[in-house]
Amino acid sequence: MLLQDGYIDIPRGKIASIVTHLEMRAPPPPRDAPSSTDAVLRAVTRPDTDWYRDLYRRVGAEDWLWFSRLQLERDELETIIRHPDVEVFTLTVGGADEGLLELDFRLDGECELAFFGVTGKTIGKGAGRLLMNQAIERAWKRPIRRFWVHTCTWDHPDALGFYIRSGFEPCRQQIEIADDPRLNGTLPETAAPHVPIIQP
Repeated sequence: MLLQDGYIDIPRGKIASIVTHLEMRAPPPPRDAPSSTDAVLRAVTRPDTDWYRDLYRRVGAEDWLWFSRLQLERDELETIIRHPDVEVFTLTVGGADEGLLELDFRLDGECELAFFGVTGKTIGKGAGRLLMNQAIERAWKRPIRRFWVHTCTWDHPDALGFYIRSGFEPCRQQIEIADDPRLNGTLPETAAPHVPIIQP
């Protein structure tokens, strides 16, 4: 627990963000998604780890510093994404996989929106709203009491507002500090240029 106000030094070679946790305790009123999109949601049963990592990179790693799943060993990742209480979907646009939705029901009575996002080429075209509508509908089909997600200041600048407009309410904040994944080979140094690299 942080016990002091003011500035806190982040060690060189590390990155830090403010993480906001959000939750909903009941399904919100539905929001319209643009009818002009040709996006189609596809369930992916027994996801291949190479396929998953490729989509994960294209959705979040190059722009928004998603790196946690890239640092898992293949069997660790497979154990998660093939778990019977984890559902993985992709949003297919023009025949290509351009969105990732992962719903984690492993905690009784809850669903975590574990990973959610669309590739840069689909941002602003209604694909995200379509994907979120599907996420909410599918999460609340199960007997859950809580649907939750977290986002951080490395993410798209509109991510927090999008979650709030979708019916999530902020409930907790944390500071996350981690080794910079661009310095240990997980991601290229060109990833997420809005987050400065400070060499150790």
